Amino acid sequence: MFGVYRVFVLLVFVSQLCNGFYLPGSYMHTYSDGDSIFAKVNSLTSIETELPFSYYSLPYCQPLEGIKKSAENLGELLMGDQIDNSAYRFRMRTNESLYLCTTSPLNEHEVKLLKQRTRELYQVNMILDNLPALRFAKQNGVTIQWTGYPVGYSPPNSNDDYIINHLKFKVLVHEYEGNVMEVIGTGEEGMGVISEADKKKALGYEIVGFEVVPCSVKYDAEKMTKLHMYDPVPSVNCPLELDKAQIIKEHERITFTYEVEFVKSETRWPSRWDAYLKMEGARVHWFSILNSLMVIFFLAGIVFVIFLRTVRRDLTKYEELDKEAQAQMNEELSGWKLVVGDVFREPEMSKLLCIMVGDGVRITGMAVVTIVFAALGFMSPASRGMLLTGMIILYLFLGIVAGYAGVRLWRTVKGTSEGWRSLSWSIACFFPGIAFVILTVLNFLLWSSNSTGAIPISLYFELLALWFCISVPLTLFGGFLGTRAEAIQFPVRTNQIPREIPERKYPSWLLVLGAGTLPFGTLFIELFFIFSSIWLGRFYYVFGFLLIVLLLLVVVCAEVSVVLTYMHLCVEDWRWWWKAFYASGSVALYVFAYSINYLVFDLQSLSGPVSAMLYIGYSLLMAIAIMLATGTIGFLTSFYFVHYLFSSVKID
Repeated sequence: MFGVYRVFVLLVFVSQLCNGFYLPGSYMHTYSDGDSIFAKVNSLTSIETELPFSYYSLPYCQPLEGIKKSAENLGELLMGDQIDNSAYRFRMRTNESLYLCTTSPLNEHEVKLLKQRTRELYQVNMILDNLPALRFAKQNGVTIQWTGYPVGYSPPNSNDDYIINHLKFKVLVHEYEGNVMEVIGTGEEGMGVISEADKKKALGYEIVGFEVVPCSVKYDAEKMTKLHMYDPVPSVNCPLELDKAQIIKEHERITFTYEVEFVKSETRWPSRWDAYLKMEGARVHWFSILNSLMVIFFLAGIVFVIFLRTVRRDLTKYEELDKEAQAQMNEELSGWKLVVGDVFREPEMSKLLCIMVGDGVRITGMAVVTIVFAALGFMSPASRGMLLTGMIILYLFLGIVAGYAGVRLWRTVKGTSEGWRSLSWSIACFFPGIAFVILTVLNFLLWSSNSTGAIPISLYFELLALWFCISVPLTLFGGFLGTRAEAIQFPVRTNQIPREIPERKYPSWLLVLGAGTLPFGTLFIELFFIFSSIWLGRFYYVFGFLLIVLLLLVVVCAEVSVVLTYMHLCVEDWRWWWKAFYASGSVALYVFAYSINYLVFDLQSLSGPVSAMLYIGYSLLMAIAIMLATGTIGFLTSFYFVHYLFSSVKID
């Protein structure tokens, strides 16, 4: 128990360390006075529709050199990010108020689109030096922090909509002295050593904050069209009166302006993301973890007491008897000892079980490694799409482990390696095939909506190439290694004729499905924060907590599956294989039910059948992955428990 306590204290320490330090994910860039810095724009997003759209799908000002897309990684493309350059130019430590452009008169289509995006609460996501724009708003006396700013706003009890056309930026900068370290980065391209000649250049300013206040201002379009981009204009205060705001209606010409103020800050560059990653509800996380720990240790105590007092007593009593007494005892007693000749009988659909266990091992390994790396700070949100990219790469290369685990289980069950190639192919195609079907259906919905969230055809071919050129060969190689590994030998012989299973008052599957409530109890608090991160656009960076929750989930799944397996064996039910898998895997049903509950009660603003279909599709994919991972944990634990249990019995 003392060892468990020390491990828990270490995990707490690691989680706190991870919350205090992280690898920022992009290299520091220093700027000199007057250096030009251009903001970038990401896709327009909304918590009402979950359908991202391109920034330039609306009549915004375009940069003089034309629209250029930024290089995006695999994760960004799959997440629907589309980062483009913008016309917003800043000059380091130069406070100014500038004119951008005036649109041509709005036509019917543009007015309809602007009104629709405004009423669906779409946000413009702007980025400066890899920092998203922050906006602060007060609600009921509480300051709330948002990323991005709205396309427009609709006053209550009014059919009119007003566009945000004037932005007041505040850029926080920190003076870099150059005496802390001699190696810095050059933007996002790489790292370099500062020479003596470059030190003066390095002694500049770092951008450590980016805030925006959006306004709607009505300008005289005829007067403003005489100006050129970046001409100075008078600074304006955000008007409170609607008659001074820019309405969205046909034939209106909208003028876009902005002003920027540079403010010195004591925040250092490594800490600049702290404002975005402020952990909300830390006390809730700790209460959830402590509650789960109490339940787990209580259950573990009960499990060990049962096994020590029941299993060991039965084994001792059974082994102390002579052969005659054992035969008489077998006639008189019932329980797990009577299924000794059937307990390792091949289960129904054994190939499917091997496939699901193989894929479950891969998904579990991917989740553990990803969360460990994220907890150590290697997957900062500053590196957009890095988390998803890392998960996909890990999934591909863990095909070796999946093929090995699935084929070795196949050899153990069948007693031969025959058919291992077919099994390896099935493992390589099972979960990716399910994901491919779900994502293809969802992609057609996104294509029909002209959303940037739709996966391009070129990316489809890239994903297929990764699947068949990396994942499949590695899984086949892992399967080959599985054929060379020593098969697990069963400790008892299997009878030729199956033993009849006594009738039960209630179906055994009812108990199996009910067992999933316990693992779900360790998950559901963290699920709320994860769902809020995915669907409400909030940053999720408490991976230290998530790592602890994952370890607790593994322990609970193992305990629940072992207890259920023992209970089934005690009532002479030797068909434990699939029940051991679903005893812990049934938590996925509760996760999916919770996601529907979250949709109904927490995402009430989600509008339209397309948005609901997207939500349900992604939730279903997540539930299937959780079922495979948790089911595999429970099955493997039960398998080794049953193997150990019956290897302790002397059988003639």
